[in-house]
Amino acid sequence: MARHIYRCPLRWSDMDAFGHVNNAVFLRYLEEARIDLTFRLAPGEGSDSFSGGSVVARHEIDYLRPLVHRYEPVTVETWVTKISAASVRYSYEVKDDEQVYVRAMTVVVPYDLAAGRPRRITAEERGFLEAFLEDDQAEEAVAV
Repeated sequence: MARHIYRCPLRWSDMDAFGHVNNAVFLRYLEEARIDLTFRLAPGEGSDSFSGGSVVARHEIDYLRPLVHRYEPVTVETWVTKISAASVRYSYEVKDDEQVYVRAMTVVVPYDLAAGRPRRITAEERGFLEAFLEDDQAEEAVAV
């Protein structure tokens, strides 16, 4: 299992009136990391994998501590915790060398834009995603 590492810059516009990253902005950080994983690192030229579209079905975010503006980027670690026939669950940590600011999860459904409906995950997509698959049952047991 490997985790995808994305270095996410903080923008001045990410801050709220209290000087820390606004809670809604973290969704954009997660999206940037997920897009970097699935579109930049996904199978190369000639492959239709991940190109048909997708929709977010669910987000879950635990805000652990405030993230204040600074010039160094934060790290967004992304991994896959579940692959079903027609959805993928990604997990994330937004952190630096010293602390974790956010733990989050997103369920993404592949979507056929032309047909206007969800589609199945292809064998090629599954093969790519499995390289990032990590069992999260231990985390779920702790969270209950």
